[in-house]
Amino acid sequence: MSETTLQEFVERKDYSRIHSSIEIPDLIEIQKRSYEEFLQREVEPERRKDHGLQAALASVFPIPDYNNTAVLEFTSYTLGTPKYDERECLEQGMTFAVPLKLRVRLVVFDKEDKGSKKKVLDVREQEVYVGELPLMTERGTFIVNGTERVVVSQLHRSPGASFTHDKGRTHSSGKVLYSARIIPYRGSWLDFEFDARDILYVRIDRRRKMPTTILLKAFGYSGDDLLKMYYPVEEIRIVKGKMLRKLDPEIHHGLRCSAEVLEKGGKEPLVREGAKLTKGLIAKLKAAGVKEIPLAPSELIGRAVLTELVDSKKNKIAEKNQRLTAEIVDALLESDIEEFKAIYFDTVTSTPVILDTLEMDKTGSKEEAMVEIYRRLRPGETPSVDTARALFDNLFMNSKRYDLSPVGRLKLNKKLGLDLPLEQRTLTAQDMVEVIRYLVNLKLGKGEIDDIDHLGNRRVRSVGELLENQFRLGLVRMERSIKERMNLLDMETVLPHDLINAKPVVAAVKEFFSSSQLSQFMDQTNPLAEITHKRRLSALGPGGLTRERAGFEVRDVHPSHYSRICPIETPEGPNIGLITSLATYARINKFGFIEAPYRKVVKGRVTDEIEFLSAIEGDKYIIAQANSKVDASGRLVSEAISARAAGDFVTATSEKIEYMDVSPKQVVSVATALVPFLEHDDANRALMGSNMQRQAVPLLKSEAPLVGTGMETVVARDSGYVVQARRAGVVESVDATRIVVRADSKEGRKRNDAGLDVYDLIKFQRSNQSTTITQTPVVRLGQPVKVGQVLADGPAIDHGELALGKNILVAFMPWGGYNFEDAILLSEKLVREDAFTSIHIEEFEVEARDTKLGKEDITRDIPNVGEEALRDLDESGIIRIGAEVKPGNILVGKVTPKGETQLTPEEKLLRAIFGEKAGDVKDT
Repeated sequence: MSETTLQEFVERKDYSRIHSSIEIPDLIEIQKRSYEEFLQREVEPERRKDHGLQAALASVFPIPDYNNTAVLEFTSYTLGTPKYDERECLEQGMTFAVPLKLRVRLVVFDKEDKGSKKKVLDVREQEVYVGELPLMTERGTFIVNGTERVVVSQLHRSPGASFTHDKGRTHSSGKVLYSARIIPYRGSWLDFEFDARDILYVRIDRRRKMPTTILLKAFGYSGDDLLKMYYPVEEIRIVKGKMLRKLDPEIHHGLRCSAEVLEKGGKEPLVREGAKLTKGLIAKLKAAGVKEIPLAPSELIGRAVLTELVDSKKNKIAEKNQRLTAEIVDALLESDIEEFKAIYFDTVTSTPVILDTLEMDKTGSKEEAMVEIYRRLRPGETPSVDTARALFDNLFMNSKRYDLSPVGRLKLNKKLGLDLPLEQRTLTAQDMVEVIRYLVNLKLGKGEIDDIDHLGNRRVRSVGELLENQFRLGLVRMERSIKERMNLLDMETVLPHDLINAKPVVAAVKEFFSSSQLSQFMDQTNPLAEITHKRRLSALGPGGLTRERAGFEVRDVHPSHYSRICPIETPEGPNIGLITSLATYARINKFGFIEAPYRKVVKGRVTDEIEFLSAIEGDKYIIAQANSKVDASGRLVSEAISARAAGDFVTATSEKIEYMDVSPKQVVSVATALVPFLEHDDANRALMGSNMQRQAVPLLKSEAPLVGTGMETVVARDSGYVVQARRAGVVESVDATRIVVRADSKEGRKRNDAGLDVYDLIKFQRSNQSTTITQTPVVRLGQPVKVGQVLADGPAIDHGELALGKNILVAFMPWGGYNFEDAILLSEKLVREDAFTSIHIEEFEVEARDTKLGKEDITRDIPNVGEEALRDLDESGIIRIGAEVKPGNILVGKVTPKGETQLTPEEKLLRAIFGEKAGDVKDT
């Protein structure tokens, strides 16, 4: 062994001015935790939570047959142990997976029993094998057909309600039109939009638009209900041909009085004509005992009455909900009607939108509204009330067809100020009413529109969730086949396994791993490339964006990315900004939003308490930068501190600061954090540097950098290629393929434990990119080791630190024009000493097929090829092990039969004597 291998571990000197107050988390936890939550493998069946695999199964079962005479119920699932280990799967080209078994029971009811509670005839329970589920390795990868793959997390639009406007682009007048959209996790989209005449329309799944009140009526509201919900109601009396309105501080505040109001029995006016009713004036009127104020008849024009207006002679003056015109108001004053109720609106605090929309709406009852919706969604079909009701209920009320998900419900509750439980995952009438109220208020200038690029409105779907969705698809297909089988088979004798055909489920999972856009062939060039791939976020993929449709805004760096998504690491080219990387300390919460850690600041003192805030929570606080000066007791020193508040940079005093960054590294991703003196880099070149580190090939001899950032150890640790001691002890034996450590006797040993820990090392394994994966021991015989100490290095790792290159002497100077522009001059010594030599392992495959003209043959006997070219092939035509080959050498000899041509008599004779002639050659 060389001296370098035996030297004790290099101690890194830390010269950083700002020390991180929190350990760097496990870098691939995002993958491991997500899949663990999906499988819940270590949890007992009774204790499993309702998410992941459990939720997918529970959403499809129980499955009744068409006549409700039997039902198939799901009780639990079990996951076995993998048949082959990871190494065997990689070598043999198999999938590293566990068997999945479902425990189901078939309940058969008495057919004759017509009562509400059916009599159970028979219950048959059984465990049914469904198929294999790929298992994640310790390194956060999947082995599918012998290759390592990674499932990239997807960044998509969060379900919930979002409000926006068209910036005045739609209509020629430049009028700003507001719209709202309710996006469920799965199910029909709802769009509410204003047109230029201020009528509010709704679209279901982007179909033909209809007045919104039709949808509200289908949810069970009448025209009266809608007017009362959206408008205040005024009580009006007619006395001696004059109109009086009941004084209501809520409505009348800010209104101008249409006539003067006198004191009771006095001549002095309390309020002059045309005076504005302020809070003080209203209080003065109340104190004086005034309960009604005058109303000018012209103020009633355009408003609607809530009841039918009929005088004593049964003459109808106005219909229910009818708008009042000047003629109707005159008729009212002349009639003997003494009091009535009308809705109130002005153009400042309220708007006649709902009233205008109601006038457009020709439907009367709930049933008519449902039929009208059916007509819009299924044009050309003749609707009946029952089919219309079934369609409507399926659209929004059926939890199997429509699911907001807990995230969607949470976002709706927050936006609309509702208090519905997160379990309420379908749309309610209240949701509709409040979305419309918010939209109408937006038009009046209250509330705010949403920024869809804010990380509070985008969430991450990791492996577990993506696989759950795929699994659910397979289960839905399986459900159909189960129902059909229930119809065909005799339910008296059938067993659960006769009904279940698990092929669709297995096919769905297989399809996901082999052909989904998000399941990718792992980038395994070096350990950093691997970790970056597992921490990648993609806006592409099923249910996401497409490259062509994505505009500039989606790709841009957003203030909410700070300490959540790296602003630097993204590919150059068509995917720029769509594929990003998780920031170093960021994590993903149970709702899928990215959270970042901050230190809590109390009264100007920085504490060691760490809190994780999502993008929405982070916007509520004033957060100081990590480089703010702090004295020995933890107090913020400066008078003016550079901080962030709701996406803007501000300067604040120490009393106003509520949180502080934990480390300057938290802004960037792992790859970017490996660049020393990053703050002196230009952003564009830093992007290239971050991306190019992933392309470094592991060298023959790895060498840790002299100048590092402290991230090297972390990357090496989490890459899974460093062998670390499980228990403290002494190295008993060590060679290139295995290390044996005798554990200290002090530690609690298990029974039948010989006290020896054996570590098998990986030798010369081919990576996905044909680089070499090999582990080298760094301990010597008899050396004492501590828990977690590095025993062996992996590829591009030196003494437990990431080592992507070499420490070489570089001169910046001209050299006779040989290094013009981007040319580099190399010292011959670098080549001689193998400084940048790397080993690549290539794999070649040759297929010998059966053609129409006969079999192809692998043989040493190739026509028109000299013996010199064949000297390293064995008798069967395959290159011998240990032969040194150069480009263009033959590795496998293969011949293919030639098409028959007309033979001359001489050739026929020769063929009869010497047998078949060699056919055409295929070069391999």
